[in-house]
Formats: sequence, structure tokens, C-alpha cells
Amino acid sequence: MAAAATAAEGLPSRGPPGEVIHLNVGGKRFSTSRQTLTWIPDSFFSSLLSGRISTLKDETGAIFIDRDPTVFAPILNFLRTKELDPRGVHGSSLLHEAQFYGLTPLVRRLQLREELDRSSCGNVLFNGYLPPPVFPVKRRNRHSLVGPQQLGGRPAPVRRSNTMPPNLGNAGLLGRMLDEKTPPSPSGQPEEPGMVRLVCGHHNWIAVAYTQFLVCYRLKEASGWQLVFSSPRLDWPIERLALTARVPGGALGEHDKMVAAATGSEILLWALQAEGSGSEIGVFHLGVPVEALFFVGNQLIATSHTGRIGVWNAVTKHWQVQEVQPITSYDAAGSFLLLGCNNGSIYYVDVQKFPLRMKDNDLLVSELYRDPAEDGVTALSVYLTPKTSDSGNWIEIAYGTSSGGVRVIVQHPETVGSGPQLFQTFTVHRSPVTKIMLSEKHLISVCADNNHVRTWSVTRFRGMISTQPGSTPLASFKILALESADGHGGCSAGNDIGPYGERDDQQVFIQKVVPSASQLFVRLSSTGQRVCSVRSVDGSPTTAFTVLECEGSRRLGSRPRRYLLTGQANGSLAMWDLTTAMDGLGQAPAGGLTEQELMEQLEHCELAPPAPSAPSRGSLPSPSPRISLTSLHSASSNTSLSGHRGSPSPPQAEARRRGGGSFVERCQELVRSGPDLRRPPTPAPWPSTSLGTPLTPPKMKLNETSF
Repeated sequence: MAAAATAAEGLPSRGPPGEVIHLNVGGKRFSTSRQTLTWIPDSFFSSLLSGRISTLKDETGAIFIDRDPTVFAPILNFLRTKELDPRGVHGSSLLHEAQFYGLTPLVRRLQLREELDRSSCGNVLFNGYLPPPVFPVKRRNRHSLVGPQQLGGRPAPVRRSNTMPPNLGNAGLLGRMLDEKTPPSPSGQPEEPGMVRLVCGHHNWIAVAYTQFLVCYRLKEASGWQLVFSSPRLDWPIERLALTARVPGGALGEHDKMVAAATGSEILLWALQAEGSGSEIGVFHLGVPVEALFFVGNQLIATSHTGRIGVWNAVTKHWQVQEVQPITSYDAAGSFLLLGCNNGSIYYVDVQKFPLRMKDNDLLVSELYRDPAEDGVTALSVYLTPKTSDSGNWIEIAYGTSSGGVRVIVQHPETVGSGPQLFQTFTVHRSPVTKIMLSEKHLISVCADNNHVRTWSVTRFRGMISTQPGSTPLASFKILALESADGHGGCSAGNDIGPYGERDDQQVFIQKVVPSASQLFVRLSSTGQRVCSVRSVDGSPTTAFTVLECEGSRRLGSRPRRYLLTGQANGSLAMWDLTTAMDGLGQAPAGGLTEQELMEQLEHCELAPPAPSAPSRGSLPSPSPRISLTSLHSASSNTSLSGHRGSPSPPQAEARRRGGGSFVERCQELVRSGPDLRRPPTPAPWPSTSLGTPLTPPKMKLNETSF
């Protein structure tokens, strides 16, 4: 009983304070006194020397500890002098080891050191924060009206975008959703009801989709972002989201602003009013899974890889469904909708002529071009040149194929009847092209090999693409992005890397390395150069993101702004000013992620092995349990990195989920889990202190993929 009481107090019970203790840390010998090791109560060393956890000794009798000796040296120096001397050791590694050894004074000092460069109010790019909305009532009928929260006859308060949310505990959205049983998604995976799944924006409007409902915000010049619409709670999880917000006073009246959500084959469409209400237009069925949902003007378009396309026309109020060839890509420019198909053909529909070209319940879908090799068109980009004559615009189309080819075709206004002409061909990819973008100054292609990007400079004469000197290679780099192997970590449709931005301006990629990451990297799509990196202000993982081109205000000197919108796992939404970041271009590191930054990102996950072949667009992630990681390349460096991490033991994972318990309890639990202490696993997080950082979420098994 006395020994147990002594152990509970965290005091050493064996040996005099001046006894010399010999340690073998990772093969390097250290000698110090018992008093030096045990002056911090309830630490690893006081527990070790008091006999509360078993010890392993080498052939010389020194206590063996299987940890990094380089990081242990400054830790031992702190125990001797109570002064911190990192000696070139990275701060996060030192903090990690200090937490393992249970050295609370050192942990607090290191955390304070890290907090000097971080703030809960973000950095200079942080522009606003929208807290999670109120959980809505269940959808009852087909034409319900739901305003900005008509709960109990009183509108719920909406916090300003430049304020931080209060600490509500289990109240609000998340607390209420914990009591609700969320239906499984069509993929069979359980859903996280409180996280942001999808974000999209148009003009000065934002739509945010959660698992079973969506909300819309509008930017007002004087009051900032305001919640103006919340849908009823749906019976199914939202998988696709689309928004159109045309200028006020349009010809279509209340249908100038609409928002649509889809899952499976069902599509639900609402009309939005600027004063803060919405009316349900209807529920439409495509008959096959909806894989793309978007607006072309005021026409809602839904497509599926099976080859079926659905169109809702805002003028005729008519829902039209038609079969075409299996669709593998699409793009829209002006009123033209182009579809790339797996038979190598590109089809087009003029959306503006829908009301006049419908006959016998059939859409007129015309073949525009067929690939010379008849490879599937897996990526598509249309660029309309400035109008230079009464004949109209040049239409320039870049597309990628399933064999990795990149082609550019051009349609002259004077030769509409003869069809587009092949302009350029590049065969630089060995995997299917998943994304392509033709802009005023650049041609950008992304293939399925871990988002390998190739870019070219485009030469133009009087606005039209030119062969003198022609397109020249510009950069080659990768946008490494991993997704969860078990379907968690957000909706893949909400984590599209881009490129984002207007085609006559600099475009950017958004890189999220692992699903549970709270940090995003913004990189130029033309060169891979880093523009900036942003980190969640509340520490929660980022589950969805997009870029919004926002209109300028009426004030003198105002100009359009570009914002990065990030949806968080706790249901909040943050906004970041990319216009300011682009103005300061050149101050960030020249390349993409550094080796150290990549390894820090991979600390938050457990990697699973890649599939034997490169994944194609729309393929499901491989469920393989373990991994190795390929390389990350940038335009300025060809560094090859690899990561390998073992699976945490079940007791350790449980300790992480708890995030509590004394050091002794955790050590005893680890001892019970297995007798081999030669390789101590990574410890559970320590209980938070006043200077503590948010607990790290459990690691997730991942697969490599390209979006």
C-alpha cells in the first residue's frame, strides 16, 4: 500500500538522489544523476526509476530507451540546467519527444515558442469566419419556404464574418446533430454530419453543403457575409452542389438565383431571394448517378459517365433527359456546353437555343470533333478569344486523352461549316490526362500520376493563338494529394485541386496533402510556385475548399477580390484573401512544399499502398492497408521523398481518442499490450494546458490519387 501511494504521488522510491544513472538512448550512451532525471514529477523518467514501468537494459547494464539520441541531448540538457538549447533540432521533433517523456515545463515552453508565429485570428490573409449554422427542421413538403432560420418565430442571430465563434460546447449545430442518426451515403460509408462537405461560390454568393442540408450566404457591402437561406433537413446526404447568382433585376425574375443539390440520381432545386428566403422548384431524376452538377447561365446541367445528360431550363420550366455517348469530361464557355466522350468524340450543345431546338422531346447534341486516334477525351477546356470581327469569336479547345495525349484544336469564325482544325499535339504524359486548362497565356495539363502537371507558354497574335513561335514548355511539377482509403475526410468533389481563376488572369492550384490536414498550399498553376499557405484558425481539419471571384463594391477605387473559402470539420467556414497574396507574390518560397513541410503533413496520416496501376477519373480508392509513398516534384527541385509509418496499437489509438489519463496509466496500458518495450510507440497526446494546442486527430489510412 505504501509503494502504491508513493507511485501515485509520482515520487521515486528507489535509490538515493545522487545515484548515477546510465542510459542507452538509441545506441548512444548518456550518464546523469537520478535527481536530474526525476525532478519533474509524473514524468517518464520518474516512472521508470520508481519501478512503475518495466525497464530493458543492455549488456552493460544501462537502461535502454529506443528514442532519437539527437533529440534527447537537448532534453537532458534542459533537465540539467532548466534552460532550452535546441542545438539545431527541429522544434516539432523536440516538442514531440518532450510530450513522450512527460516533461510538462519543457512542453509548455516549446508550445509557447510555437504560438509566437500563430494566432487564433489567422495571418494577414485571414478575411473572415462564419460559425456553423443552426441545424434546420426536417423537410416536410415539396414547396416549403425556409428563410434565414425561422425557429420559434424569431430569426436566429447571424454572427458577423469578422468575429470568432463563441464556445458553445455541445450546443448549436454539432450538439444537435450528435443526437440525430445520419443515413449512410450511397457508398455505404458513415457520414460526419457536422463537417462541411462542399463549398461553391458565384459572384457575391456562397453555398455550403453539410451532410443533410445546405446554407447560402450573401456578401453585403456594409454588413459583410450574411446567412440568407437554409434548406430543410434532407433524408439523404448531399454529394453534389451547384449555385448561380446572376445580377439583380434579370429577365428571369426570382429564377436569377438558384441553388441545387444532388445525391445518387436525385436533384433538388431551389430559387433564392435576396431578402432571405427560398422556394423549392422541384425534385428531378436523372435515372443514373449524378457525377457532375453545374449551371450554364440559368440552365441546370447534370451529367453521368453512363452517357446520360439532364437539363432544366429556367425559361420553359422543363426537365429534359437524353442519352449520349459515355461522358468522361465536360466544359462550358459562354452558352456552349461541350462534352468529351470515351469514343474520342467531342459533342456540343448551344444552351441558349434550348427552348427553340427541342423537338419530339429530344435535345440536339452535335458532334464537333473526333480524336484522330479515337482515344477517350478525359479532360476538356474551351477558350473563347476576344471578338475581333463581325464573324464572331475563335473557339480554341484543349483536351486530354486516356492515353496521355494533349491536343489543341481551333475553330475559325469564317470556317464554321468545316469544323475545328487540329493545331498542336503533345505526348508528354504516360498516364490519362485528368485536367486541362487553356487560358490567355498558358496551357496546363494534369495527369493521373499523382497530379503531375505540365505547362506551356502560349503565344498569341491579336488575341488568337499563334504558331510563331508557338507554345513552349514552361514547367513540370506535382500537386501531391492523398484521399482517405475508407471514404472519410470529406467529399472528394469538395477537394478539387483546380486550377481556379479567370482565364485572362493568373490561376492557382489548391493543394491539401492529407484529408485530415488543417493547412492548404496555394500554388501558381503555370509554374508551381507557392503563392501562400493558410492554416485553419481553430485547428480543425479542412474538409472542403474552393476559390471565389468576388465582385468589387461601388466604392471609388474598389476592385474585384479573389477569396479562398475553406470549410472545416467542425462546420465553420473561413475566408482568405488571395488577391493580397497574389500582390505579394515572390515573398513566399519559390517551389512547392519543402521536404520538411511534406513530412509534417504526413505525420497526420497513415499511408496505404497505391493501386498497381494509375487510377482513372472516377475510380474508387484502393482499400489496401499499408503503404509507400512516391515522390513530390516541383519546377525548382526534383526531390524524391518517401514516407513509411507503422500502425498504432489499439491501446495507443484508444488513448489518442481519449486525449487524457496520466502518464503512468498510459505506460501501464502499453505494458499490458505487449512485453516488447524496445520500440516505444508514439505516445497519446497529453491533457491540454492553458498554452496547449488542439489535439491531433487520429491518423487515417490513405491511398494516392489524382483528382
